[in-house]
Amino acid sequence: MRKLLPTLLMLLMLGGALGGCATTQAGPNSLADRDPHEEFNRDIWSANQAADGAVIRPVSDVYRAVAPRPARRGISNFLRNLGEPWSFINNLLQGHPDRAIRNLGRFIVNTTVGVGGLADVATEIGIEPAPEDFGQTLAVWGVGDGGYRVVPLLGPTTGRDLVGSIVGFIADPATIFLDTRVGLSTQELWGLRGVSIIDTRANLSESGADAFLETSADPYAAARSAYFQQREADILNLDPASLGESEDAAFEAAFDDLDEAGGEDGNFGPPPADEADFPGSDEAIEPGGTTPETTPELPYEESAFLFGQENAPYPH
Repeated sequence: MRKLLPTLLMLLMLGGALGGCATTQAGPNSLADRDPHEEFNRDIWSANQAADGAVIRPVSDVYRAVAPRPARRGISNFLRNLGEPWSFINNLLQGHPDRAIRNLGRFIVNTTVGVGGLADVATEIGIEPAPEDFGQTLAVWGVGDGGYRVVPLLGPTTGRDLVGSIVGFIADPATIFLDTRVGLSTQELWGLRGVSIIDTRANLSESGADAFLETSADPYAAARSAYFQQREADILNLDPASLGESEDAAFEAAFDDLDEAGGEDGNFGPPPADEADFPGSDEAIEPGGTTPETTPELPYEESAFLFGQENAPYPH
């Protein structure tokens, strides 16, 4: 693990540089303008879909067939619980101590009463999840999104979220604890990441996201739109499924607050009316004339492959 740090730090510097360059290129807040490397991204998307169809999805299908649902739910809960300390730190960095207290409470309750996090007792007693990552923290601090990117094997992200994922990989307390205190080897840590990927992919299959992409006229554009919907809702601590007409005013008011921090290049302002960038825009049309897609209602941790790895429960 420690041998990876110099490489990751170099990637962090590169990610910051790329994010800065992409931000300076950003024009109006349309999906096309936020995807300045679309041709290259589409090539990576196609390669990722091929890898998913050849390896990841078949393995996750076997996992679903062999492991009973209660066992899979316990694994998902355990992995999600490992992310609570990192969410706690990011909520503090964003100035949300109330949400940080929820992270702390959930971690204590689920680690003890929930038998190491296998059972989500915290939710049952009313302590709701408050997931955060460093990409969201950077957004709250006013950092522009740096342009849309599709990373090999990891999927959709932005320059900002790529930096956030690298920082999370290095600084996540769960990873550090498992490395330095528990003594897991690098191979064992990567094995845990593999379990997280398969568990997330299995949950994704059950959520209906595969059908969402398969029935889309342009799966790449649909996933891109869904990614921005999800991430913008994450930054504002909103449920994407709840963003209907009745909540438009509150949603736009929250964006106005972020606009003051992000500025013109912050990419936080509401998109033009001709974009299907948010749920509830039934008449909106995707750039290029494609029919808008309806984003599947996925739980937070089940959206990683569609919305990017920064949404995975663990690891970062």
